[in-house]
Amino acid sequence: MRPIILPAMLLVSLVMAGCTAKSGPEVAVSEHPSPETTGSVRLPVPVPTVDVGKGASTAARPPKELAWTGPAPEAQPFPDAIETPGLPVPSERPVALIMQTSPAIEAPPGIRARIYSRQFRDAKPINFGSYSPKKLAVHGVDVSRWQGDIDWAKLQSQGANFVYIKATDGGDHLDPMFKENWRKAKEAGLKRGAYHFFYWCRTAGEQADWFIRNVPKEAGALPPVIDVEWNSESSCSQRISRARVLEKMQVFLDKLEKHYGQRPIVYTAPDFYRDNLRGELLNYPFWLRSVAAHPSKVYPGRKWLFWQYSGSGVSHGVDGHIDLNVFNGSPGDWHNWVASRAN
Repeated sequence: MRPIILPAMLLVSLVMAGCTAKSGPEVAVSEHPSPETTGSVRLPVPVPTVDVGKGASTAARPPKELAWTGPAPEAQPFPDAIETPGLPVPSERPVALIMQTSPAIEAPPGIRARIYSRQFRDAKPINFGSYSPKKLAVHGVDVSRWQGDIDWAKLQSQGANFVYIKATDGGDHLDPMFKENWRKAKEAGLKRGAYHFFYWCRTAGEQADWFIRNVPKEAGALPPVIDVEWNSESSCSQRISRARVLEKMQVFLDKLEKHYGQRPIVYTAPDFYRDNLRGELLNYPFWLRSVAAHPSKVYPGRKWLFWQYSGSGVSHGVDGHIDLNVFNGSPGDWHNWVASRAN
């Protein structure tokens, strides 16, 4: 009997040892998730690829506040699970599948968005002396189809806290990059608005209707802009009288204000301003082009909201040159002004 019992006992011992060895690693994996598995989950707020602490102003939030700020949502049952013969049907949706694919990075209510400090360069730098735009904190850009594909995260990290995007010309032209730029700028977290290049050969009403047709009305968007200037290179190069200019502008401005619920901004250049706008439209905010001197010298007595100080800016995220702009106020002024656009 002993020779028979011994092999049997040995066999039982080997089977039990195999079961123990198999269950150990599974328990360990369930209690200590693999870093690779955890790292594969896509968070709903993309983590910036730049050093978020570099160049931040004193008004900026600490870098840690830009990271993921809450637990992942609980997994939800599949609403449309389809059974496949021979395969188990999962009862829960993987966390990675319920995350948004391209969410907008926006500051939570009550928390001010970070202000990125100016890192732009200029291919044709101007010495503005004591009136340098560098002394103002909130910089931004304006773009159109000519900037091509834009890396918005890089552009923002260079100091683009806001962007004005070319939308329409005249009464029938839509910038081919507008829709993409409008969407991607929001996804990157930039405050953005749209502008219209005004044609003096078309009626103001049809131009306003064309802009309204193509530019969404969205809470939080910056006020729309009318770009008025003389442009001999466009298909409409005629120059009309000052009275007609003001009449057509007022029709356009009124229609946009009624639709968007915000008073539009007037963008202009020195020669057009001298001919038509000096002493006019005093109740409207102005965005002034002045690339050789401070606006106070080129547009004496005119209050302004934005200053376009360069048409030859250079920035990571954009090929070629880009227009550079600055907001006329402190970081606190900027936050208060943006908050007033929120509804």
